Amino acid sequence: MEVAQIIPIFPEGVYLNTLDRKLTKKEIDFATSQKTMLNSGNIYSEDNYILNKPAFKKLKNDMTKFVEDYFKIVISTKDNIKPYITQSWLNYTSNKQYHHKHFHPNSFLSGVFYFDAVPGVDCIRFHKSTYQALMPEIDEFNNYNCEFYTFSVKSNNIILFPSSLTHSVPTKKHDNTRISLAFNTFITGTLSATDTRLKQLIIPSK
Repeated sequence: MEVAQIIPIFPEGVYLNTLDRKLTKKEIDFATSQKTMLNSGNIYSEDNYILNKPAFKKLKNDMTKFVEDYFKIVISTKDNIKPYITQSWLNYTSNKQYHHKHFHPNSFLSGVFYFDAVPGVDCIRFHKSTYQALMPEIDEFNNYNCEFYTFSVKSNNIILFPSSLTHSVPTKKHDNTRISLAFNTFITGTLSATDTRLKQLIIPSK
């Protein structure tokens, strides 16, 4: 018997990058001085268009460049469309707090930028949302049988992902308060009307 090929198809693109500048005192002070509301497991800013504020003007430009980079690499379209940031808010997560499992409706791409995160402690988790007919005990986890992926994060990291991806944050076990900026996006422009049957990748025979 020949060695079998296992070919992953239809993967989701999760984008990881780091802001290559220090946040200004004005940006940090603004992030730490917001009025907040209770969330399920942690708290978040009352203002859910926080990137529209003058104090975050430069930061919004930074986030927009990351989103445009994702579109260039992952979407790679010929259409005359452009992403833009819609809603945005700050999350505050302290010791023994968490962020419930959820996804972001009415958005194409979502992002999280970390003001203050501890490497090896702070993370974000993405969950498999497809139906699983069998759930046997796993001997060795791989891309096909795992139920979630956990990404460790640190300050100045940014993660972009399809808004339909279910995600959460496990209970925090550290004394610092993690501050993260979350945002949603949509697109503007014109989508073409090409035959969708041609949108395919050809897998050659072995």
